[in-house]
Amino acid sequence: MQLTVNSLAASLALLAPSAHALLRFSCSQLVVERLDPLVFPGVTGSPHVHQIIGGNAFNQSMEYPRMDIPSEATCTTCTFAEDLSNYWTAVLYFRARNGTFKRVPQMANSGFEGANGGMTVYYTPSYNNGKVTAFKPGFRMIVGDPSYRTEAQAKKFRQLTYTCLDNILTRTGETLDMPKKVCKAGIMANIRFPTCWDGKNLDTADHSSHVAYPASGTFESGGACPSTHPVKIPQLFYEVIWDTRAFNNPNDWPTDGSQPFVWSFGDITGYGNHGDYMFGWKGDALQKAMDSNCNINCPQLKTQSISQGNQCSKKVSVNEEIDGWLKQLPGGMPVTDATGKVLY
Repeated sequence: MQLTVNSLAASLALLAPSAHALLRFSCSQLVVERLDPLVFPGVTGSPHVHQIIGGNAFNQSMEYPRMDIPSEATCTTCTFAEDLSNYWTAVLYFRARNGTFKRVPQMANSGFEGANGGMTVYYTPSYNNGKVTAFKPGFRMIVGDPSYRTEAQAKKFRQLTYTCLDNILTRTGETLDMPKKVCKAGIMANIRFPTCWDGKNLDTADHSSHVAYPASGTFESGGACPSTHPVKIPQLFYEVIWDTRAFNNPNDWPTDGSQPFVWSFGDITGYGNHGDYMFGWKGDALQKAMDSNCNINCPQLKTQSISQGNQCSKKVSVNEEIDGWLKQLPGGMPVTDATGKVLY
């Protein structure tokens, strides 16, 4: 059944984090392949597979200012039509007892019908009505580290978590590591980015030093930014739901009962959870939305239907098998444990 705009907004409000205002919207999947223009610019065939949403200008070379994303993209998979940004994460795989791997599909969030699942994206301006500065042209960042395999390492980044879904509306019980039990309705990866900026650098060598978390408290509690990163920026947050239901038979899991899911970068612990972002909103659209304290719907922005977003696409650049039952992860990525030992 098709929801009206008002009824959809009402149902989404039940799912959204507690806040005074926020943008929350659907972005369909654009492409799944081994490209990473942020960490491996110019390389066709980055080390591990990503799933990408947003504008169709995404490619292996996106250096700024040589490339201006809003000018290059002709469409976006996101429901806010002025958002031509790119958002991406790694891809989840299931490892069978015989050692082969199968890509776990994504599924859409409640109230959304994004193609191939996509993601739900949030921009939260503030939890205490303070002004935030929207990202600038050329801005990009990463949160998390794919090399991390321990809880101590993962705690360096706040709120990179997993939710084991009992149903599509489950929003409690977040964990830092991959859920160790069968999750009836799938596994949701929650990726929250830092909310303070140094006010100078659009990017840094590690793609994360130009942003920081509040010096005390949290973004949600209105914590002040550190003096090194004094500019408050919106909290960017991804929800990605992995449809693990086809792999929920314990008889298919490892004989020792350990969980069978592994990230495309070879992580079975879940502590390497991470996300990438390249800003690509047109003009001052995002600043306008933040200043207006839009709450899910935003009359100040141009929108398109989810079905229109589903039609936006990009040709695959890396021709390889990423689905089916694979003898190894794409790119030959080894799987490692918390000690760094190669397992297979």
